[in-house]
Amino acid sequence: MNKSELVAKIAEGADLTKVQAEKALNSFIAETTAALKAGDKITLVGFGTFSAVTRAARTGRNPQTGKEMKIAAKTNGKFAPGKALKDLNAKPVKAVKAPAKKK
Repeated sequence: MNKSELVAKIAEGADLTKVQAEKALNSFIAETTAALKAGDKITLVGFGTFSAVTRAARTGRNPQTGKEMKIAAKTNGKFAPGKALKDLNAKPVKAVKAPAKKK
């Protein structure tokens, strides 16, 4: 599912227009990003937790030359699924054949 498909599903489920649903989704993304940059956690009970994780600076190797190089510290976003999402039993979707057309 891509963003436009998600916007359509949100619009349908919340009885909104697609424009309103896209504004809501963009606002959620912007506020989540701002909170993570500020070092906050966002917990959605039953869904999961968004947090920021900082990786320390380290020394690595250039795979082409083998020469050592410094890799700077980096902060990334992290998502940890909640219990309801972990317990999701995803079953493979079976392809449904269209009924044969009559001649």
